[in-house]
Amino acid sequence: MSWDSLKEEPEINNQALSDDDLLVAKVFVTKDGHDLLKLLKTRTLDQPTFVPGEEPSYGYFREGQNSIIREILHKIQRVQNNKT
Repeated sequence: MSWDSLKEEPEINNQALSDDDLLVAKVFVTKDGHDLLKLLKTRTLDQPTFVPGEEPSYGYFREGQNSIIREILHKIQRVQNNKT
C-alpha cells in the first residue's frame, strides 16, 4: 500500500464499500492522518505482542490493539482498490 496513490477525496466506483471504509480512508489520507497512523503502527504493529516473563493475557491485549490498526489499514486498502 502506498500513501502516494491516495487522493484527498477518493473517487469510488464500488457501492459495496461501507461508510466506515470511506470515512477511515478520508481521515487517514490527510498528512495528519498519515502521521497518526504511522505513530499508531510504531506503537502497536512494530512492537512484540508477547514478551517473555509478562502475564500471558498481555499478549491477548496487545493482539487486540494490533487488530484495530490492521482493520484501519484494511479499510484504506479496500478504498484504494475500488477507486476509479
